Amino acid sequence: MIAIDIALALITVFLLLPVLFFLIQTLAAIFLVKSSKSTQSLTRPVLTVLMPAHNEALVITEAIQSILPQLAISDRLLVVADNCNDGTAAIAKNLGADVIERSHEKKRAKGYALDFGLQYLKHNPPKIVVIVDADCIVELGVLDKLACACQANQRPVQALYLMQSQSNPSLKARIAQFAWVVKNKVRPLGLKALGMPCQLMGTGMAFLWDDIIQSNLASGHIVEDMKLGVDLTRARKAPFFLPDALVTSVFPPTVAGTNSQRARWEHGHLSVIIYEVPSLFYEAIKTKNSQMLALACDLLIPPLAVLSLLCAACFLLSLLLTSQPALLIASILLITMAGAVMLAWSSFGRDIISFKQLCYAPIYAFFKIPLYIKFFINRQVEWVRSKRD
Repeated sequence: MIAIDIALALITVFLLLPVLFFLIQTLAAIFLVKSSKSTQSLTRPVLTVLMPAHNEALVITEAIQSILPQLAISDRLLVVADNCNDGTAAIAKNLGADVIERSHEKKRAKGYALDFGLQYLKHNPPKIVVIVDADCIVELGVLDKLACACQANQRPVQALYLMQSQSNPSLKARIAQFAWVVKNKVRPLGLKALGMPCQLMGTGMAFLWDDIIQSNLASGHIVEDMKLGVDLTRARKAPFFLPDALVTSVFPPTVAGTNSQRARWEHGHLSVIIYEVPSLFYEAIKTKNSQMLALACDLLIPPLAVLSLLCAACFLLSLLLTSQPALLIASILLITMAGAVMLAWSSFGRDIISFKQLCYAPIYAFFKIPLYIKFFINRQVEWVRSKRD
C-alpha cells in the first residue's frame, strides 16, 4: 500500500506542472493581456505565400481568393500541388497563383511539400515566407501584419489560427471547438502576456527567409509545425504570437476526416512530449535559455482531453487505493484543472458552448480513451490528409 501511495503521489505531483502552467497561461490571458504594438508604419518587406496542397480542389479556391488581394506587385503566391490526382493544380493556376507540382510514392507529408517549395524559391528568395494551408481563409490585412511583425522582431510569427464547426454543430463538435480555442488562443495569449514564445500551429506562420531555409522540413514528421517550432527555439529564434492576425478553417465534415485529423494531431503531440520535451528541459537549463524552458513547459501540456482524463484517474485511484495525503494532492490537482477550464470557458468559450453542454465534456473525453490506447499499440506515425468531402 505504501508503494502505491508513493507511486500515485509522484504521478500526481508530475501532473501538477502542466496543470499549473495551464492555469497560469489562462490567468495571464484574462488579466495580463496587452494590445500588440503596431508595426504597420514599417515598410512591408517582399513576401511569398507558400501553400502546400494535396487534393484540395474542394477548398483551395476560397483560400487563394482570400490571399491574392493582399499581395503587392513584388509578392507571389506559390502553390505546391503535392501528389495530387484531382484538379488542385489547374484551379490554382486559373486563379492566378504560381504552381509547381511534386510527386513521390513514399515521401508524402506536408513537410516534404514545404521543402520542395523552398528549394524552388532559392533562385529568387523573398524577405519573408508566409505558410498558409490550402483549406484556410486569411483575413484581410493579415499578410501585412505578419510580414511587418516578422521583420521588426527578426523572429518567426504565428497568427491566431482558429477552426470553426460546420453549421448546426453537434455537442461533440462544440466541445472540440472549445478545446481548439483553449489550445490556439487562450494558452498562446497567456504566453504572449508573459513574454514567452508560442508553439507553431501549421498555418498562418511568417518566417525570415534566412531562418526558414536553414530548417529541416523534409523529415516526414506528422506534426511538422511543432517540430519546426522546437528547432527554431533551439536556434534562439522562438516564435511569438500575433493575436491580431486571424486565419480560419473549418473542421472536416465527416467523422472519418475528423478522426484521422485528431489522431494525427494528438498522437503527434504525445510523441513530441515523449521524445522532445525531456531534452528541451535539459538544454534549456544547461544553456540558460528561458525561451526554450517556456516552450518546453507549454509542450508538456497534453491535449485537453488527455490531461483531464489523467487528473480524474489520479483522483479516483487515490480515493480508492491510497491514504489521505495522496488523496489531498490528487484533489488539488483535479480542482486546479477544473478551475483552469472554467476560467477559460468563462472568458473565451461562452459563445461556443453553454455551461450545461460543457458539463458533458468528461464523457466526451472518456470516449476518446481508445484513441490514446492506440497511441501505445498502433500509433499514427505517417502524415495523412484529412478527408473533407
